[in-house]
Amino acid sequence: MDLSDEKLTDMFEGFLKSFVDGSGREKYREALSEMVVEGSKSLILDYGDLSSFDVDLAALLLKEPERVLPLFEEACYRCLKDVDQGYAEKVRKELRVRVKGLPEKIHLRELSTKHLNRLVNVVGMVVRVSELKPLLQLAVFRCRNGHKITVEQGEGFSLKKPLKCPVCNATKGFQLDVKESEFVDYQLIRIQELPEDVPPGQLPQAYDVDLYFDLVNTVRPGDRVSISAVVKAEPEMGKFRTFRVRLKANYIEVLGKEPERLKLSKEDIRRIKEFSKEKDAYEKLISSFAPAIQGYRTQKEALLLQIVGAPRTTLPDGTTIRGDINILLVGDPGTSKSEMLKAVARLAPRAIYTSGKGSTAAGITAAVVKEKSGMMMLEAGATVLADQGIACIDEFDKMRPEDRGALHEVMEQQTVSVAKGGIVATLNARTSILAAANPIFGKYDKFKNIYENVNLPIPLLTRFDLIFVLKDEPDRQ
Repeated sequence: MDLSDEKLTDMFEGFLKSFVDGSGREKYREALSEMVVEGSKSLILDYGDLSSFDVDLAALLLKEPERVLPLFEEACYRCLKDVDQGYAEKVRKELRVRVKGLPEKIHLRELSTKHLNRLVNVVGMVVRVSELKPLLQLAVFRCRNGHKITVEQGEGFSLKKPLKCPVCNATKGFQLDVKESEFVDYQLIRIQELPEDVPPGQLPQAYDVDLYFDLVNTVRPGDRVSISAVVKAEPEMGKFRTFRVRLKANYIEVLGKEPERLKLSKEDIRRIKEFSKEKDAYEKLISSFAPAIQGYRTQKEALLLQIVGAPRTTLPDGTTIRGDINILLVGDPGTSKSEMLKAVARLAPRAIYTSGKGSTAAGITAAVVKEKSGMMMLEAGATVLADQGIACIDEFDKMRPEDRGALHEVMEQQTVSVAKGGIVATLNARTSILAAANPIFGKYDKFKNIYENVNLPIPLLTRFDLIFVLKDEPDRQ
């Protein structure tokens, strides 16, 4: 499509004014009226609507978002002016069109140079969130003689200064006038591949995402998100020819309000209902959990119930009672403890497997880290990332006591509280803990109680709802 900007703006305006959905309502005219009532500065555009209106226009939006989106925003401003001129003038500079429902979801691992400067949809998990900062957009400088010079800042984070004063030709001594300059809200987040999407033995891919205007403070560490974003390339520090990918967010949808991302077909639902009518359905479920491991019927039943979980109860005074159970497997070496943990990690929709020896308190709960730019960021650990899932911790007895102590709050309150580097935050960790530990003496001594056999403090032991002792009984056979 080789159309002028003015022609494209008219086409977008026509779409907003004339589009009618399946039920016969003028969807975007209503949306514009709601924006005025709610004081919103963003219009949510469903890509499918634009595609059904004009396929070429929709394709151009994906191909050249940085040219097309400002034109769409201009069309939105014109339509909003017809609804409420005063409000349209008030929000003109912050008016944004947010595009959702892009046809193709791209895995973070698949992002490549062919996606540069295009609008894409990626799904990932938020692992870091920075503090909110004002970002300079329009800088107003004063020269030595007090003349005012305006400099548009554009892309990038380095401050652009005027080369000379157009009035007195001064080339030095410019001072930034902060009061007259224009700033926007800015936040940096990092998203990482979902644990279930990472190929075995490979590091998860992670990318920085820039959030502006009303997108700031919409996500927290541990959230699973679907993001419509423009893929940008920025030069790496101190290097000349290599660039790194950075995403400029246009729309964010927080997934994970529900635990699973599975979509059941009608055939799946029919088979599940048929299976539920069988008399021995419960026994079949238990025996199908980790079938390679012989025996352990009670333990398998408990792990199956842990995966399913129970509803969280909220009392009239607002107190919550957790619906997740915590299980500890204690036993001799070679009793398939790790195998059962791995089986849970494979089976549960949201499970993270970690080993005690290589885990710290920050890695298990949350940490505050300092970026190269000096920005403080909140980074989520395993229990926060396993929110509404299961955290499987192997070699639990090998963890350092101070690192293990961080789990007390997670196991009872199901939250993680952080107070470091001036950041005070509480994150959700609605997760079940499945831990495996070895006895102190190498083998379990049946003449001693559980506390004497395991190198764990009593307050932590009491937070496990079920403790199973797995013994390796040698016999001649």
